[in-house]
Amino acid sequence: MHKRSIQGVVSAAAVIATLSSPLLAYGQTMEKLTNNAKDLVAPMAGTTDERLEKVATFDHQVTGVTVAEDGRIFVNFPRWSEDVPVSVAEVMTDGSIRPYPNEEWNTWRNSKMSEISPKDHFVTVQSVVADGRGSLWVVDPAAPNSEKTVRNGPKLVQIDLKANAVRRIYLLGPDVAGPASYLNDVRIAPDGAFAYFTDSGVPGGLVVLDLTSGKAWRVLSDDPSTQFEQDVVVQVDGKPLRRPDGRQPLFNADSIALSKDGKTLYWKALTGNTMYRTSTEALQNAPQDPTAVKPEKYAETEPTDGLWIDDQNRIYLSTIQNDGVKILGPDGKVTPLLQDSRLRWPDTFSQGPDGTMYITASHIQDSPWFHQAWTNDSFTLFKFTPLR
Repeated sequence: MHKRSIQGVVSAAAVIATLSSPLLAYGQTMEKLTNNAKDLVAPMAGTTDERLEKVATFDHQVTGVTVAEDGRIFVNFPRWSEDVPVSVAEVMTDGSIRPYPNEEWNTWRNSKMSEISPKDHFVTVQSVVADGRGSLWVVDPAAPNSEKTVRNGPKLVQIDLKANAVRRIYLLGPDVAGPASYLNDVRIAPDGAFAYFTDSGVPGGLVVLDLTSGKAWRVLSDDPSTQFEQDVVVQVDGKPLRRPDGRQPLFNADSIALSKDGKTLYWKALTGNTMYRTSTEALQNAPQDPTAVKPEKYAETEPTDGLWIDDQNRIYLSTIQNDGVKILGPDGKVTPLLQDSRLRWPDTFSQGPDGTMYITASHIQDSPWFHQAWTNDSFTLFKFTPLR
C-alpha cells in the first residue's frame, strides 16, 4: 500500500473515532441493511443458461403446468400466500391468461368461503395434468395456505378440452383426504382407468382413484417411504432454508412419475433424497391385499419437486438447491442438464407434442412463508429442449 494511502486510512480512522454514538449506530444499521439487500439480490445475479427460454410471466405464484396434445398450455396458481383471482388458466399465444374452463369455476375466495360451494369451484389448485386423450385433470387439495382442508373441497376434476367444460368431479372424502391432507400431484394411467396421487400433507401417503367407479383409497399412509427424511435439510442459495421461527420445511410425498407403460409408479418426499417405486397392479389391488404394496428403494438423489419420465425411462428432476434440472438414468446415475438462477425453486415439468419441455419456477423460498414479504416474485414459465 502506498504511503499516501496509509495516511488516508489513518486520517479516516481518526475522523471516525470522533463521530457520535448515534451516528455510528446509524452507520451500522445502514451497513446491515445493505448486506441484507445484497443477500437478496445475489441469487438473482447468477448465471443464465441460454437453453432456458421464457414462455410467459405471471402476477401470481405458479406451480403446475401441462401441455395438451394440441399444444395448448395450462397452468395453475395455488391459494397459498394470497387469495388468488384465478386458480386454473389457459396460457394464450400472446402470453396472457384466461380462467379455465370458465370464470365461474374460478370464483371461490377465502372471504366467500361460506357462500360458494367448494364441490364445484376451485379452492386451492396444486396441479394440472393433460392426459393426451382430450382431458385436463385438475388436483384441488382444497387447503388454503396449505392449512386445514375445506370440507367437501378435496377433489379431482376432469375437463373436456374440446368442449371446454367439466366432464366429471371426483370428490375425495375425509377417509382419503383428511383435515391435514394436501393432495399434491397426479398421474393418469395410460388406459385412463386409474389416477395416482401423492399426498404431501400429514400423514404423507399415496392415493389411488378408480376413475370408473369413483372409489378412492390411501396406500402407504404414514409409511417411511412417503414421509420426510429427518436427516435431510433443504438448502437454497447455499444455506439451509428456514422459516422466521427457525423451522425447516418438512414436506412429505410430493414428486411423482409414472412409467410409460403404466406399470410402475415412482415417488419421493420433497424433504428427502430417496426415490421409491412400486407396481401399479399392487396399488390397484390394495383394498383387497394391502400387504402386496411393497415400496422399493429405487435411487438416491436430492430434494426435488417435479419429476418427468421420458421414453428412455430417464427421469427428469427439478432440483431445488441449485436452481436446475438433472436427469436420473436407468443405471442410477444422476447427470446435470441445466442450471439457471432464474429457475427459483423449479417445480413442475410437462412435455409438449413437439417434444419441448416446459417447467415452472414457483419461488417458494422467496415467499412470505420464509420472509415478511415476497423477495422475488418474477413468476415465470420456461421451456427447453430435452436430452436426445
